[in-house]
Amino acid sequence: MNRSAHHESAHLHVQGLASYIDDLPLTEGTLHAAPMLSPNACGLIEKLDLSAVLGSDGVHTVVTAQDIPGDRLLATFVHDEPVFAAERVDHVGQVLGLVLADSHRQARAAAQRVALKVNAQTVHLDARASQAQNATVLPTVHVQRGQADQAIAQAPHRLSGQLEIGGQEHYYLETQIAYAIPQDNGEWLIHSSTQHPGEVQHWVAHALHVPMHAVRVVCRRMGGGFGGKETQAGHLAVWAALAAKKTGRPVKMRLSREDDFLITGKRHPFSHDYTVGFDERGVLLGLQSTQWAHCGFSADLSGPVSDRAVFHTDNAYFLSDVDIVSHRSKLNTQSHTAFRGFGGPQGMLLIETVMGDIARQLNRDALDVRMANLYGDAPRHTTPYGMEVTHNILPALMQQLADDCQYRERREQITQWNAQHTIIKKGLALTPVKFGISFTATQFNQAGALVSVYTDGSVRINHGGTEMGQGLHTKVCAIVAGVLGVALDQVRISSSDTDKIANASATAASSGTDLNGRAAERAALQVKHNIAECLAKADGCPPEEVVFRQGEVMTPKQSRSFAQAVQYAYSQRVALWSDGFYATPKIHYDRHTLTGRPFYYFAYGAACSEVAIDTLTGEHKLLRVDILHDVGKSLNPAIDIGQIEGGFVQGLGWLTTEELVWDANGKLLTRGASTYKIPTAADIPSQFRIQLWHEANPEDNIGGSKAVGEPPFMLAISVFEALRDAVAQARGNGHAVRLDAPVTPERILMALQTPASTTA
Repeated sequence: MNRSAHHESAHLHVQGLASYIDDLPLTEGTLHAAPMLSPNACGLIEKLDLSAVLGSDGVHTVVTAQDIPGDRLLATFVHDEPVFAAERVDHVGQVLGLVLADSHRQARAAAQRVALKVNAQTVHLDARASQAQNATVLPTVHVQRGQADQAIAQAPHRLSGQLEIGGQEHYYLETQIAYAIPQDNGEWLIHSSTQHPGEVQHWVAHALHVPMHAVRVVCRRMGGGFGGKETQAGHLAVWAALAAKKTGRPVKMRLSREDDFLITGKRHPFSHDYTVGFDERGVLLGLQSTQWAHCGFSADLSGPVSDRAVFHTDNAYFLSDVDIVSHRSKLNTQSHTAFRGFGGPQGMLLIETVMGDIARQLNRDALDVRMANLYGDAPRHTTPYGMEVTHNILPALMQQLADDCQYRERREQITQWNAQHTIIKKGLALTPVKFGISFTATQFNQAGALVSVYTDGSVRINHGGTEMGQGLHTKVCAIVAGVLGVALDQVRISSSDTDKIANASATAASSGTDLNGRAAERAALQVKHNIAECLAKADGCPPEEVVFRQGEVMTPKQSRSFAQAVQYAYSQRVALWSDGFYATPKIHYDRHTLTGRPFYYFAYGAACSEVAIDTLTGEHKLLRVDILHDVGKSLNPAIDIGQIEGGFVQGLGWLTTEELVWDANGKLLTRGASTYKIPTAADIPSQFRIQLWHEANPEDNIGGSKAVGEPPFMLAISVFEALRDAVAQARGNGHAVRLDAPVTPERILMALQTPASTTA
């Protein structure tokens, strides 16, 4: 542990040898499924004519809602989403059923021939209007502390505004895919590209109307997930299983990129209205925030996503008097779902927008305003939901980053540049991140693992987490190797498999290593204890004097290789495998009042970004990024730095280039690489510096580490704020800057012309 090592599948990735579900050899008789999609966004189904579909080349049959032996609704928490549209359609791209054919191409071609007649109804795409008509997927949530209205009214300065935040397509390299294979005795094997095999198992069993022990779900690796395969991988698994049930044959289903765009949910777009009051130093005295989450046609994970947006509206800042209203609006789009950060970015972007505009109104440096508002000592150390912010390193971390990246000097240089250049204007921003680590649904903060040691000294691990490229398996292997004192290459990991680990939580909420690494450590410690007791008895010493190090097991009497020690323990009938279980301590949370301690700890970080904008075209360029990020005592610095790089760049895409566009009829127009732009190498600045904070996690987390999956995503907010700074520098009027996300060239041009917030 705590040193760099190659990703356990890196050599396979770079050679194209890593096996994914689409690479599996097909079982004899496999059929291929393709979805039949609704071209309408909203209305009652009057007629579904499948005659042309059934007459297409290679087609065997179709599967619709009438072929579901179990519940026609998916086994989601809210139980509000149909497996297939049967009576009505609620978004363009909603799945009406499946076509089963001899080949993937034949199935896709036939699916285009579906004839659907719909009695069209009004299409709702505006979150504010939808909520005004009580069209919601979940009840509104209200979090309040103090008297925000009074604090704002009495404040020396006030500011009001709106912020629109766009969604984001996951754009995993491997689209959604599942392969359902009937087994003996009414059992099922499901290969699923999923972050949550246990939930897929539950959903499939629910739809097939069989007990969960009859369904086995396996996932060796995913070609990316980012939250998009937390719940929505379950759709394909259910669909493929239903098709296999009807035909009695294996069924494979993978989505084309365009169908994946049309069917699956995205990061939730958000709409914000806000009013703040503040003093002469920019210290926030009161905040009123109304938030609309654009949820789509069903709830999916909109509840916890919206909750986390509320939890992170403070980001790094103490809010003494705050009033947050969170609406969960129902719209005629895909049902939006988990995405890296899980609502946190949408809350943080609001408060960082507020901080930037406060600074402009007061003609202060935005870094000074941010530093003045940071959480501090009591009583300025409690969040609006009642959790104390302890071990807060942000004041020191931000100051160190500002010094290291020469923020003050560069601010002066940028001021001089902008005074001398009329077309190209530069901006600079340094923004913090405080991100809570744990599932807000407390029951998910648990994990199990199995560690098996074979008589040749090799080790195999099973745990409930899933690998999507983030390096979870590599870290868990290193943890177990460290416990047993063996080389990393002696340890291998198995596919995530519901036959091995029951009821495993999703690999999400940045908690994969925290949970599964600790569970695997406990399993390995038990095996180590068993071997140590055996050798201690043989050599006449206490078990605590048995040392496992560098492939050797040593007692005061003699030294054995690890393999020899294992072989001796086996000869003495000692258990060489064990399970391990871990439940995150200290956390508690009342989901009805949104109060408690939902997070085990906070991960911190800060980024300083410098940009340039062309005031004639609205184009921009990211010139330099400096990051100082807190991963505790890193389990694997190489992997952690890679996660920071990747998270930042994905956040950069969300805020600058990735724009989802629906037309007035609810059709998604951006559904492929030609119309939807993820960041490329050309978007990466030539100066991209990342440093890790030097302190271990003060909480008792595995290896002194902190989570690294999601927190770096929000570091990209520094780019958004730097762009707003550049616009403000170009306008030179000190007004608040209305700039919605993503910051396209069009929006920059509009912002250069339009002051848009009200001040007092």
